[in-house]
Amino acid sequence: MKVRVYSTPTCPWCNKLKDWLKKKKVEFEDIDITETQNAKFRDEMIEKSGQMAIPVTEIGDKIIVGFKEKELQKALDKAKP
Repeated sequence: MKVRVYSTPTCPWCNKLKDWLKKKKVEFEDIDITETQNAKFRDEMIEKSGQMAIPVTEIGDKIIVGFKEKELQKALDKAKP
């Protein structure tokens, strides 16, 4: 299962999401969209989510904007092999 989190270091909801994933022992790729070299990832996030809000979590082919525990858990359960 591939999990990506598009975030910024100063976003409190991003940090809550990442802490929640760590507590659940879910490995994820954290993409800091504020770094200049990550501008392509920022554009990719906007294209996938249709907006600029963060955090954006990609679990398999599911895109979740914000920290929505129930929706995140459902996507994680569905993505497990």
